[in-house]
Amino acid sequence: MFRFGAIAAGGLALSACAGPLSALQPEGPAARGIGTLWWVMLAAGTAIFLVVASVLMLAFVRPAWLRRFGEARLILWGGLVVPLVILSGLVTAALALGERVLVVGRGEALRIEAVARQWTWRFRYPGGYETDDLLHLPAGRDVDIVLTSEDVIHGFWVPRLGGKLDAIPGHVNVIRLRADRPGTYGGVCAEYCGIGHAPMRFSVEAHEPDAFARIVGPSDDTRQDTAPDGEGGQ
Repeated sequence: MFRFGAIAAGGLALSACAGPLSALQPEGPAARGIGTLWWVMLAAGTAIFLVVASVLMLAFVRPAWLRRFGEARLILWGGLVVPLVILSGLVTAALALGERVLVVGRGEALRIEAVARQWTWRFRYPGGYETDDLLHLPAGRDVDIVLTSEDVIHGFWVPRLGGKLDAIPGHVNVIRLRADRPGTYGGVCAEYCGIGHAPMRFSVEAHEPDAFARIVGPSDDTRQDTAPDGEGGQ
């Protein structure tokens, strides 16, 4: 009965982790690294909780077992050795997986400018084409999003494709994204920026390379926008 309840509770909790803004459904290498790190930390946190709960239970039910272990040894292993091993493993995993979201030393990529202002996002492509609240990407290719802001600090985040990075007035940040396959993903402002922060969202559409070139190409006769009503192109 307890096992059934635990499985049902876990399934119910994880069912809320799906959808276009779910970081647990990665569609790119950066998001996959972040998702893996999340699972590693969840497993480590669960293991730590179970060990501490077990020791606490023993302290009430079988205190003699803990006394036999000895106070000094208990403090040494429980307070120093075990936490040091666990934290070292987590830091190593965070450093290794965190490299995937960095641009440094990873070669050239297509660059798209993203300018935030209260409360919308404008994306500018190499040929000069622009869209509002709709970001077009070529699938299967690295893209550097060059971030800045015209007013206050905003947070650029596409959970299924990568990590979060701030758009700061007078400063340029660059985050690299890559969509494994064509699809539509959600993006949000992840930094409180005023009363219109909550609805400051945008869509990301990843296309096959030929379709992407037709949409954002510099020639007027090849430009077209697939944005739904109320979103996208100029």
